[in-house]
Amino acid sequence: MSDPTEAVEHDDPLETDAMELLDEQPDEALVVVPEPPASTNGSERAAYSSCEEALEDAVSDLERVTAERDDYLDTARRVQAEFENYRKRVESQRLDQVARAAEAIVIDLLPVLDAGSAALSHGAVDVEPLHSSLLATLTKRGLATVDEVDVTFDPSVHEAVLNEPGDGSEAEPVVTEILRSGYLWNGRVVRPAMVKVRG
Repeated sequence: MSDPTEAVEHDDPLETDAMELLDEQPDEALVVVPEPPASTNGSERAAYSSCEEALEDAVSDLERVTAERDDYLDTARRVQAEFENYRKRVESQRLDQVARAAEAIVIDLLPVLDAGSAALSHGAVDVEPLHSSLLATLTKRGLATVDEVDVTFDPSVHEAVLNEPGDGSEAEPVVTEILRSGYLWNGRVVRPAMVKVRG
């Protein structure tokens, strides 16, 4: 039994030349067809030439198709990136619209809270459960009340409507009385507090 690793002899000189080239360059794609031996006749030479032309056409077609594929891949990646940016932008706009709609509802409910607070301050205890429930629900969703006294006046959350002279010990004006509560909705001022300040 012959050893499979032994070289196989070939009678065809073209096949022998091709095998020698494959042995010399096993890891490279061959695109150059060797010249036919001088001993080949006319019909073999014509067939050889026809094969060479077919190979050149195939390589040319492969290069063209590869370039087209690369163009399509670039287009697909660009379209995918544009769509992803569009999706993120639409989602951001949607969330912003939802937040603004909720803020508008809260602003519409502030007079109800004011009425409840006024009623409670005049002794109408019957409104306390409703007022407390509404305030608790809005607070859970992001409402914060601005109603602290003896804090430094902050023009971003306070609106000074009354002023009293200070004794000179305050470096900055101080809130001494809340005339109407202010509110923040998820960190944004929806209504500044009307306050009296000293200093």
